[in-house]
Amino acid sequence: MPHDDRHQAEIAHEQSYLDLLHEHLDLLRARDPADRDRLDAVGHGLCFGRLDGPGGTLYIGRIGLFDGDDPLLVDWRAPAARPFYTATAAAPEGVRRRRRITTRGRTVVAVDDELLDGLDGDGLAGDAALLAAVTAGRGERMADIVTTLRAEQDRIVRSEHPGVLVVEGGPGTGKTAVALHRVAYLLYRHRHLLARGVLVVGPSPVFLDYIGQVLPGLGEDHVVTATVADLVPGVVPVPDESAEDAEAKGDARVTDLLAAAVRDRVTIPDGSCEVRFEGHVVRLGAARVRQAADRAWRSGLPHNQARLVFEREVVEALARLLAERMEHVLLTDSGEALDGGAADGSLSAADLRALAAAGVVVDPDDTGPRPLLSEDDLADLRAGLLADRGVRALVAAWWPVLTPEEVVGGLFPPRRGWTLSDVPLLDEAAALLGTGRRDGGGTVAERAAADRTWTYGHVVVDEAQELSAMAWRMVMRRCPSRSMTVVGDLAQTGSPAGATSWADVLGPHVGDRWRCERLTVNYRTPAEMMAAAAAVLPGITPPTSVRSAPTPPWRVRADDVPAAVAELVARQEGRIAVIAPEPLDVPAPVFTPTEAKGLEFDVVIVVDPARVLAAPRGRNDLYVAMTRATRLLVVVHPGPPPAEIAALPLAPGR
Repeated sequence: MPHDDRHQAEIAHEQSYLDLLHEHLDLLRARDPADRDRLDAVGHGLCFGRLDGPGGTLYIGRIGLFDGDDPLLVDWRAPAARPFYTATAAAPEGVRRRRRITTRGRTVVAVDDELLDGLDGDGLAGDAALLAAVTAGRGERMADIVTTLRAEQDRIVRSEHPGVLVVEGGPGTGKTAVALHRVAYLLYRHRHLLARGVLVVGPSPVFLDYIGQVLPGLGEDHVVTATVADLVPGVVPVPDESAEDAEAKGDARVTDLLAAAVRDRVTIPDGSCEVRFEGHVVRLGAARVRQAADRAWRSGLPHNQARLVFEREVVEALARLLAERMEHVLLTDSGEALDGGAADGSLSAADLRALAAAGVVVDPDDTGPRPLLSEDDLADLRAGLLADRGVRALVAAWWPVLTPEEVVGGLFPPRRGWTLSDVPLLDEAAALLGTGRRDGGGTVAERAAADRTWTYGHVVVDEAQELSAMAWRMVMRRCPSRSMTVVGDLAQTGSPAGATSWADVLGPHVGDRWRCERLTVNYRTPAEMMAAAAAVLPGITPPTSVRSAPTPPWRVRADDVPAAVAELVARQEGRIAVIAPEPLDVPAPVFTPTEAKGLEFDVVIVVDPARVLAAPRGRNDLYVAMTRATRLLVVVHPGPPPAEIAALPLAPGR
């Protein structure tokens, strides 16, 4: 049979099987309408692979489907599916043929076979599916890589490391996609995580929107996505006023300042304090107030909850003083104190009359020595003291209820509103005070997003190199188990408060319970662009690019930068981005280097590299900007080119 005819016959065969799988998926939808959204999401690209070997044929897809006990489709996360990603000619793992099945909707459009006998290595030769993915135009959303995971990526996805796993890799290595696929794998392997959900922390709302369809497409929806600023509900921060402010507020030593500020708001009187209650006057000594405060502090509770311990101790002290006074200093109508009656402490008839006049009823036959107030009487006395306005005012003056805004504002008065670097401080203050819990209904994701105190089963932090020490404290607070996937590249750190070492930022929280896995292959950024970007950061080892650019990067000098950029935009196709140090009025989306982190575009125009380099970590920012493109990179500079990009050729005719 001619090759084309044979290929079409194979497509027809796979189409018949795909139809069968969708029939089963439709039955599941009908049986469980509540799960329809998830099943709709996995229906796109439902089956994408097939393994043939001595044991028979297995089809690989986004979820598992069964006909009774017989597997029709094996979930890509199942152990049986692993050879689809890891088998090579050198180690075929029982696989004779690996087939990648490309679909559009419910239609099979292509099949690509690899015969694992006589091929070499785990390279890209013959892998049409991967080559198509890395050369395809960029879309508005990140696509999953479940059909094209490579062996080094698959190893990280399936890692069972119980602590913090750092996924480090240069631009284009797919570290974000790998981390998201790892989330899907962990949710599949450890279903108890569904009860607490997974938190994915990203650098910007644009980034979160960009990755928003990956996990639903893998069949998982128990996920909350948030920026660092989103982790404190109700705060809409403005940019930091300066790099120096961001660095100062991000320092871990701010924790001690906040703790001291909270403790300093508890004020103990210098001397005894006179308290009036229902006609009685007692004096509460400063030592007893200090004892109440010490017991509250030793409770280990947050400030506003420890205040209840303090209040209880103060009320108990006052109740005992009042009880003692009522028993031993009750006055007669004539103003004379009771003398205690007989020598043995029993009460005389005159004493009984005086007590009756004071409202204390005593059995006339019970004249032996006994406390006049029972435990029920003391309980009533405590309740009265707790409700007394004067007592409440006194407790509030000594141990006030505080808000995070009061504490942080007392140290760093906001000038234009709360800044991005203030958010971790507000969260730290809320933890010190014990505020932020809100009850709510809905799904796990909805409840978690509304509750600052919610703790997650697993947390992913993307662009993690940007987090300050204070931001790390905020993130760690949301994951007491320290089950985390941390994604980043220290060469791309742009924040002055960001990381220069994973050990430095993780060690204080997890000790040595972290491991770093490195991705070394760049699937996105062409080699020519990677080389140009690497020249900006001498000393780094860039990942190895698997493809070349259709057009090498170049630069253009322009006196009128907006006009030059507009002209360039008009001549390009695909997803275009302008990356500049400040807003620019041009007919294309404009991002700062920070906003562009984690994103990818067909065409990137970098504007005014000299201004970018002038930032505190300007080399890192320019490196980020120059590694966002998959097809064309152009650098526009208004004056002489900085030395870092001078080697780029000028545009023809300029």
